Amino acid sequence: MRPAIYYLIYFSLLLVTPLSAQQLLTLEQSRQLALENNKQMAIVAENHVKAGYEVKAYKANFLPKLSATGNYLLTTASLEKAIPSTYLPTYVPDAGGQLVPNVLTSVDGVPLFKEYGFFPGMELSLKPSNTYVAGVRLEQPIYAGGKISTAYRMALIGEEMSLLNEMKTRSEVILQADEAYWTFMEMLELENTARAYINLVLQLQHDVENAFNNGMIPRNDLLKVQVKLNEAALQLMRAENGVRLARMNLCHVVGLSLNTEVTVEPKQDTPATGELPLPDITLRPEYMLLSKQVEMKEQQSVLVKSDFLPQIGIAGNLSYANGLELNDSKLLDNTAFSAVVSFSIPLFHWGEGRNKVRGAKAESRMAALHRDDLAEKMELEIQQALHFYNESKARVTLTTRSLAQAEENMRESSDRYETGMETLSDLLEAQTIWQQAHSELIQAKSAFQIAETRYLKAAGRL
Repeated sequence: MRPAIYYLIYFSLLLVTPLSAQQLLTLEQSRQLALENNKQMAIVAENHVKAGYEVKAYKANFLPKLSATGNYLLTTASLEKAIPSTYLPTYVPDAGGQLVPNVLTSVDGVPLFKEYGFFPGMELSLKPSNTYVAGVRLEQPIYAGGKISTAYRMALIGEEMSLLNEMKTRSEVILQADEAYWTFMEMLELENTARAYINLVLQLQHDVENAFNNGMIPRNDLLKVQVKLNEAALQLMRAENGVRLARMNLCHVVGLSLNTEVTVEPKQDTPATGELPLPDITLRPEYMLLSKQVEMKEQQSVLVKSDFLPQIGIAGNLSYANGLELNDSKLLDNTAFSAVVSFSIPLFHWGEGRNKVRGAKAESRMAALHRDDLAEKMELEIQQALHFYNESKARVTLTTRSLAQAEENMRESSDRYETGMETLSDLLEAQTIWQQAHSELIQAKSAFQIAETRYLKAAGRL
C-alpha cells in the first residue's frame, strides 16, 4: 500500500504544480522579437547604414573641393650679407633715348668708361621669422580615367550588397526562431503526453492494487505496473527538462532573458498539405549577393584600368602673404590669385597596367564561376529540402494512422483485460505503444513545420 500511496501523492503534486503568469508567444511574435533583438540583425542593419554613408562620400568626389591652407614660420635663422663698396660704370642715352655704355675707349677689348659711379657698399639683413601665408584652394577634377564614377558605382553596389546581406540574415533568423518555437511546442506536448501516460498507469495501478488486495492477481502483476510507473516518472522528468531547455533556447533566440516565463499554445493542428511555391534561386539573397560580387569585380577591373589613363584637373588658389623682412622693411604684405591646370599621361610602364587589368578581369571570371558553382549547390539544397519536406509530410500521415491504431489497440486491450481475456503485460505494452505513437506524431508535426520553413528559405520564398 505504501508505494501506491507514495506515487499517488507524488504525481498528484506533480500534476497540479501551480504556474506563474506566463507570456504567450505566437509564431509571428517569436519571429518579430527575434528580428528586433538579434545581434546579427543589428550588425547588418548598421552595415547597411554605413554603406549608405559611403555612397554619399563617393558622390562628393564629383563636386569641387574647397580647403583652407596656412603656413607660419617662426625661426631664429637670418641671412646677413655685406656688399663691399666699388666703382660702377655709367650709361648715357643715345639719340633714340636708349641707355648705352659711356665708353671712352677699350684696351685689349676691355672697355674704359668716361665716368664711373662710386657705390659705397651696404649691409643686408633678411629675416624670414614671423612670415605667414593663408589662403583658400578650390580643386576640381576634370578627368580621372573614370576612377571617380567607377568608385561611385562600386559604392552603390556595396550598398545593395549590404541590403541583400540583411535579407540573408533575416531569413536565417526566421529559421532559427521557427526551429526554437516548434521545438518548444514539441517539448510541451511531449510533456503533456508523458503526464497522460502516467495517468493511464496510475489508473491501472489503482485497479491492479485493488485486485491484488482482494487476492485476485499475484504480486508480480503489481510489481510490473510499478516498474512501468517508474519508467513513466523518468520519462516525465526528461520531458520537463526538455521543456525547460527548449524554453531557454526560445528566449535566447527571441532576445528575452533566459529565465523569462514564456509559453506557446500546446496544440499542433494537422499541417496544411497545400502546394509549395515553386523554387527560384535567383530570389535567394545568397545568389543575388554572388551576382553583385561579380559586378563588383567587373567594376574593380575598370578601376584598375583608370590608374593608367590620363588624369586632368584644375585648381585655384587665393592667398595672402605677410612677413619676410629685409633690413627691417617688410617685403610681403599682399593678396594673390593663382590657377593651376595639371595633367598626367602614362606613357610606358613595362606592361604594368595591361597585366593588372588582365588580372582584375580574371578575378571577375573567377567570381562568375564561383557563383555558378554555388548556384548548383543551391539547387541541390532545394531538392534536399523538398525531399525532407515530403518525407516529413508522409511521416505525419503515417504517425497519425499509427496513433489511431494504437488508441484502438489500447481500448480493445483494456476491454479484454477487464474481461480476463488478456494479460496485464499485454495491456502495459498496448499503453506503451500508444504513448510512443503519440510522441512520434508530435515529433513528426514539429519536424514538418520546420521542414516547410527550411524549404521556403532554400527556395528563396521566405
